[in-house]
Amino acid sequence: MTYKRYKSEVTLSKPEKVNLLSEYIDYYERLINKQGLDILNAKIPRDVFANIMDEIGAVLNQKAIEMAIEDGPLKDFLEANPLPPHMKELLPDDFRVFSLILNALKQWVSAESQSTDRYLLGGTARATCKEAVNKCIVTGEELGENPELHHPLRDGRPPILLSKKGHNLVERKTQINSSANSDDDNDNDVLNIVKQIRTKKNQSWVQLREGCNAILTRSYNCRSGAKSFANVVIRDTGLSAKVILEMLDNKGL
Repeated sequence: MTYKRYKSEVTLSKPEKVNLLSEYIDYYERLINKQGLDILNAKIPRDVFANIMDEIGAVLNQKAIEMAIEDGPLKDFLEANPLPPHMKELLPDDFRVFSLILNALKQWVSAESQSTDRYLLGGTARATCKEAVNKCIVTGEELGENPELHHPLRDGRPPILLSKKGHNLVERKTQINSSANSDDDNDNDVLNIVKQIRTKKNQSWVQLREGCNAILTRSYNCRSGAKSFANVVIRDTGLSAKVILEMLDNKGL
């Protein structure tokens, strides 16, 4: 069986691509408000693919052994690039071939990963993203100079264009979330961020609760500015409205 690169059977026009991405970005903006920044960094456990990785590894082992002794360009390459005598005793030819195959595989994976990004948008991902969004959905601020493409999930869905600040918030989300749920000195880090926002916005803890509840229930039954206050806290801390409410409960606020 010969490998066949995936290609979409549907060719989208430029307006269709921009519209598709606009809907996609709106979708994630709503998810961030409900679930926090974790939604932008979904990971599947590695052991899900353990069996297929073992199968691929076994094929590489076998091919390395076969290609190390077969006459051909690979064996010629090894002979044209000999090792120092002592090192030659320590690095068998099949291991050298295995290492070369791994390097070739790495380049192949890189090329195929780039191809998945082109499945829906062709080679215009960055340009199309710029037309579909005018702000960073993480910070709510302008994208600024040199925005970065971020993949919420590596399942073929396109990347999202984030500002550098927004991208950094997503990347350090795990650390922030861990601090927010720990019992040591780091527990106060996120709370201090919230306190600074609260002072700047001149809002109360009650208003933060009202805003978070309004976001979770899609209700407008809250005081003026409460929902906006909650959205700023969500964006600056990377926590969901639910986790913020749990933190307030834990702190008795």
